Amino acid sequence: MPDHIPASTLPQLLEHAARDTSRGVTFAGGSFLSYADLRESARRISRGLHDQGTSQGDRVLIVAGDPEDFFPVFWGCVLAGVVPCPIAPPADPARWRAQLEHLRTLLGDPLIVASKGAHGDLPDVGLRGVTIEELHAPDEPGRLPAPAPEDLALLMLTSGSTGSSKAVKLTHANLLAAQAGKAGALELGPEDTSLNWISTDHIAAIEAHLLPMFNGANQVMTVPATIMADPVELLRLLSAHRVRVTFTPNFLFGQINQALAQRPDVPEELDLSAVRHIISGGEATVTATVRQFLSTLSRSGLRGDVIVPAFGMTETCAGSIFSRDFATRDLGTEFPSLGHPVRGLRIRIAGGDGAVLSSTDRPGSTASGEVQLRGPMVTGGYFGDDRATGAAFTPDGWFRTGDLGRLDPEGRLTLVGRTKDSIIVNGVNYYSHDLEAVLDELDGVRRGQIAAFPTRPEGADSEQLAIAFVPAGDSTDDTAVYRTIVAIRSSTVMHWGFRPQLILPVTEAQIPRGNLGKIQRQRLREAVEAGGLDPAIHRSQEVSRRFLGSHVAPEGDEEKTLADLYARVLNTERVSATASFFDLGGTSLDVLRLRIEIQAAFGIEDVPMATLLQAPTVRALAQRLSARQSAEGDLAYDPLVPLQVTGDGTPLFCVHPGLGEVLVFVNLAKYFTGERPFYALRARGFGQGETHFASFAEMVSTYVEAIRRVQPSGPYAVAGYSYGAAVAFEIAKRLEADGDEVRFVGVFNLPPRISDRMNEITFTDGAINLALFLELVSPADIEELAATLRALPEADQLAQLIDRAPRRRLDELGLDLERFTAWVHLAQSMVHLGRTYEPSGSVGDVKVFYCTPLRGTKEEWLNDQLRHWDDFTRGTNTYIEVDGEHYTLMSPQHVQTFQATLRQQLARALDTERTEAEGDDTAGVGTVRADADR
Repeated sequence: MPDHIPASTLPQLLEHAARDTSRGVTFAGGSFLSYADLRESARRISRGLHDQGTSQGDRVLIVAGDPEDFFPVFWGCVLAGVVPCPIAPPADPARWRAQLEHLRTLLGDPLIVASKGAHGDLPDVGLRGVTIEELHAPDEPGRLPAPAPEDLALLMLTSGSTGSSKAVKLTHANLLAAQAGKAGALELGPEDTSLNWISTDHIAAIEAHLLPMFNGANQVMTVPATIMADPVELLRLLSAHRVRVTFTPNFLFGQINQALAQRPDVPEELDLSAVRHIISGGEATVTATVRQFLSTLSRSGLRGDVIVPAFGMTETCAGSIFSRDFATRDLGTEFPSLGHPVRGLRIRIAGGDGAVLSSTDRPGSTASGEVQLRGPMVTGGYFGDDRATGAAFTPDGWFRTGDLGRLDPEGRLTLVGRTKDSIIVNGVNYYSHDLEAVLDELDGVRRGQIAAFPTRPEGADSEQLAIAFVPAGDSTDDTAVYRTIVAIRSSTVMHWGFRPQLILPVTEAQIPRGNLGKIQRQRLREAVEAGGLDPAIHRSQEVSRRFLGSHVAPEGDEEKTLADLYARVLNTERVSATASFFDLGGTSLDVLRLRIEIQAAFGIEDVPMATLLQAPTVRALAQRLSARQSAEGDLAYDPLVPLQVTGDGTPLFCVHPGLGEVLVFVNLAKYFTGERPFYALRARGFGQGETHFASFAEMVSTYVEAIRRVQPSGPYAVAGYSYGAAVAFEIAKRLEADGDEVRFVGVFNLPPRISDRMNEITFTDGAINLALFLELVSPADIEELAATLRALPEADQLAQLIDRAPRRRLDELGLDLERFTAWVHLAQSMVHLGRTYEPSGSVGDVKVFYCTPLRGTKEEWLNDQLRHWDDFTRGTNTYIEVDGEHYTLMSPQHVQTFQATLRQQLARALDTERTEAEGDDTAGVGTVRADADR
């Protein structure tokens, strides 16, 4: 086991590792890259960076989630003397532009290096960009820069979820001191093959790459999606590659436990006897969870002493405190000690007045206080941010972690809480203010009266998110409170990607604040965990029960299996047999995942999407699955999809875009909870044996009949997205011709005359448009794709699109060539119907919601195209500007502002008395400009 290697900088580390040509990186897809080949690839990229005009000390943003792409670029930067800064697109794409604009200023116009697919999605903020493929220049002889140990080697962003990230400065000396400390603490050597699955924008991924190089060991890499899709895959990789060291946050132990509990036996092929260390960090280790993990996998050869609780931060080059005696000393505790610091790192505990209570030099007191660190692996501060650097260090140079902890008499560290306003869910830091800024815009929340904070129910595997809010209106109005709870949940899922565990309606007095008015989130957490907010929890449960109904236990094997699948997908403990999947919080992505889970659990080759959309409860879906053999063809077709059925307002009927599917409306419909029902109209042709519509008129008639089945008489409200706008217009005309009142006709970004556009769309265009909509191809590839595909037979075009699509995305959609082909032909049938469509007649008025068009400027689109709606109405039209582009109008990053605008316009058109009573309370929600100046 080496205490050190003859390297004081990263280039020297790579050179040393490359001497053994048999060692290197195995990627989970099967390819192997020796350290020697990695060095040669890095040299070519360093030359390419030089050709791009970079100079020593320049900063480079790397946007590459695949480690096979990322690490050659990382090392290319290191060899070129430029400073790499990994970055991943934020969970909310709407924040991408703000993040890049912030980094442009902070880092001084860095170069962006991105994979080809990611490059096309980058917003233009004035930064130079280059693809990884363009950087592979010939490796010409020449001297590379020779950095000093104290030179800046790496910048790591503290948070990818906010536009104001800090960039942690890490030098060559920091990184190598960290590796030496870890190697010593864990007693690692050349035989200790490691596995990493953490994303490349996280310091743990850099640590997991440098550490085996430092030890002369092999390493295995995969992407997070591989493990998150099937947690047991981590065990298979450990077994297949004889891995000895890996890392995981505690939540994954819980997911593996859950997955294995649903199987009669642990997979027989697993042999985990080679594993020496599973480092548990990123969040608190829960001893009960780990005990179950160890017990279950002992039969696969996993030793009882492999778990190593650890602590580290970006600012300490990841893991810097390790507990090697968990198995002998802490198995009976709720949360284990984190152990001792690595060589060179010192810990001290400081009280609120700054006085030192204890330290690793003088353990003594076991009193709790702020954990402060000092050592050669600790950052010197934040790039370009003297204020943040000053706040992060004490006057005598100790780094303030923001965590609360204590040292036992032997100098072992235990954490007891945090001073920072952050939430760690599944090992990832999320910042409260980031989410609060989004939720504060919801019309059911009183401005400035919402708080996001962590809580950990007893026995939970990970921290969970809780949100407390003060209702904007009457706090006794159950309907309004429930609608706000649903809106908070939906907005959180779309912004951060997971659901809050608790959403609590509270009073202003129940949100504690300090002397300066700052919300004290730690006190909220303490109140929840001590039972002080139990009445708010019960209120939330009661209003939810009123709308969802009391719990109805599933009956029979099919219902019980489905209930378990619903609970797994929605990450909840139990599901009522009569509660709608969408009312429980299911999103459009959740529907796709549920479909795949059902197909696997029931051994069904294909569950039609219409089945899931039209039978969203466990009971209804079980009945559909039982009778699926007799429900085929046009007889089973029903265009109406009830996405939200609560509320006594006039229902809204929304017509599909040109692709025929209505998943695009799922997230939008949630915001109408308790207000008005929301129905979507779905094209015919998705189900087995269903024929396409023979004419535009047949489509309109079919939809009118479906609408009248659930709402026999007016007033009506209809709307359509893109192609669907023309259909909605014709539906409104038909309803008016039958003597009914249509009070609202919504047009989502489409002019009245569509035939010219439909005649422009070739088969190739249609196929590419569908692939783009489904995220099978990147916008950057469209021009090249169109040129390549046009010369091919139609079947070959579709085969190429599927071949180029990411496998993970195809699996997520449950899509193969046959299903994609059927979908393309359905979309083509819509195009053919539209080629002969010419609008005529009129309706009272339309509300036109417009955004950035496919071509030209927004102003040209409005004035030259959309205002032609004035020719087909009898009254004054309203033109409302909304965020987004044509394909992203209702995507997760824009749906929150879009729903507020749409609901406001609906209220004005449909609920005149209520609107007058509310006054202007809803004005100013979202980015809206109403224009009725004909």
